[in-house]
Amino acid sequence: MEIRQNGAFPDAGRFRSFPPGLPMRSPALLLAVVLSGQGWADDCDQLPKPSVTVKRLDTRVAVNTQHGYKVLNHLGSALAHPGKQILGLTRGNAIAQFATSTPLHVDRSGRWECASPQLTLTLGFNPLTVYVAKEFPEGSCAYKEIYQHELRHVETYQAHLTTIEKDLSESLNRRFATGSPWRGPVGQTRDNLQRELDERWLPYIQREFARADEAQALIDSPEEYARVANACQGEISKRTR
Repeated sequence: MEIRQNGAFPDAGRFRSFPPGLPMRSPALLLAVVLSGQGWADDCDQLPKPSVTVKRLDTRVAVNTQHGYKVLNHLGSALAHPGKQILGLTRGNAIAQFATSTPLHVDRSGRWECASPQLTLTLGFNPLTVYVAKEFPEGSCAYKEIYQHELRHVETYQAHLTTIEKDLSESLNRRFATGSPWRGPVGQTRDNLQRELDERWLPYIQREFARADEAQALIDSPEEYARVANACQGEISKRTR
């Protein structure tokens, strides 16, 4: 069932003409009908305007040095290049959560409602963890090279998040922040809203998050692998033989 936005209710403001000879309604009764319709419009106008808020998770990047490179090879097996060891790894758990509040008014007939969706979307990565193989102790040249490489992945995740945050805010505001309450059959606005978020917007956000993989793959080029592996006067190669 389509939810009509900014449209009049089907029965609002509809008056019937009478054939000649039939008695007309009294002025007092006609005035009561008009005032009743005006009161319903006022109730809708008292609702807040529909709104969308997009918030970013404030997540601190964690560093994990508890695992050896063989474990990291297993954790990052889907990302590994053939014949290459994974010495460091960046893993983020993408989060997208909608919180909704929908204040509404139901007309006196009980058939129609006006509602004002208030949406908050929270986006981010939690947790976001940089792994450096334990064979390379903190403070060593090798640790620094691997850690700096992984920070490039972190920065790429954060830059991508900034982009989709802006795009989603614009798209969601165009769709939901309509400037006036939504009008439709009673009891359907909240259900239809949740269905649209689950079936359309969350899968769309998931696809947007996945686009970060393309930029991440560019960082892990064969040239970058070779540069890190040969850094620090062969220290990395010696520890992974």
